[in-house]
Amino acid sequence: MSTADGTERSASDETPAERAAADTKATADTKATADTNAAPEKKAAPEKGAPAGGAAGAPRRGVAARIVGKVGGGAAQALLVLIALFWLVPTLGLLVASLRSTEDNNADGWWNVFTEPSQLTFDAYSSLLGRDDFVDSFWNTMLITVPATVLVVVIAALAGYAFAWLEFPGRDWLFLLVVALLVVPVQVALIPVAKLYGAIEFGGFQMFGSITGVVLFHVAFGLPFAIFLLRNFFAAIPRDLLEAARMDGGSEWTIFRRVIFPLGGPAIASLGIFQFLWVWNDLLVALVFADTEAQPMTKWLQSQMRQFTGNIDVLAPGAFLSLIVPLAVFFAFQRYFVQGVLAGSVK
Repeated sequence: MSTADGTERSASDETPAERAAADTKATADTKATADTNAAPEKKAAPEKGAPAGGAAGAPRRGVAARIVGKVGGGAAQALLVLIALFWLVPTLGLLVASLRSTEDNNADGWWNVFTEPSQLTFDAYSSLLGRDDFVDSFWNTMLITVPATVLVVVIAALAGYAFAWLEFPGRDWLFLLVVALLVVPVQVALIPVAKLYGAIEFGGFQMFGSITGVVLFHVAFGLPFAIFLLRNFFAAIPRDLLEAARMDGGSEWTIFRRVIFPLGGPAIASLGIFQFLWVWNDLLVALVFADTEAQPMTKWLQSQMRQFTGNIDVLAPGAFLSLIVPLAVFFAFQRYFVQGVLAGSVK
């Protein structure tokens, strides 16, 4: 250590105070050096959300984001309500037209009922429900739709569980075959199946033209999508639940009934709604495979349109009655339908 006069002093010649001061200075120098070295590292890691150039402030928002922010939640909801009302205008027009007489419908538009509410009457519904052919077509629709929906849901649930959790030879290849059947259009099978139905006849019963034939056709073409949907849903169920049930001595049928079926309720309900709506509103299959005795409402309404072009007092109430049942089914199972649609969005 150098003194003020330039002479050198050894460490042993330093006083305790001088040594303490030297240690304090060395510690301060070390800390300053560490802070200097750490500063570039902190600067190299910009704050989350900062611009790429390093400038401080909130990130820039896109044009669409700024427009949405200015519109606000209340205005967006009002716009959605207006769109929904716009889509309901044809249904409202159908309902009002079904409640007006033929003379009023031929004289002016259905919106005039708001200025003349005395035009509303239930005579068209009373006349329609008094026709035996329409009542028979309604019950034929129920006899076709309900069995076709129940059979598809039950068979698809069992097959979906087997494809998801059971091990058997050729399982993956069979599932690929089911997936491949999804791309087969209905129109391709109309003529071959019609020929097959024409050849099936026993005890005075003929498959072609019967309700049974229509039901089997809907079941056959509804199963590929149903199996694909339920298999993917069941495969997302935790394996630990099934293993715990097997350790408790549960059979496969017990596991399906006590574990799979309750947990798959939303997906099964969604499938039931889809299948019910598809079969209820079908016209093509009914035109090909259902005769006059087995025709559903869609075919009956189509025949009325062909015979009586301006028969609005029959077509309007008939179309609205055919709309009521699937609408009621949808609202009855709406909660399960939403759960089934959102089931795969959150793990």
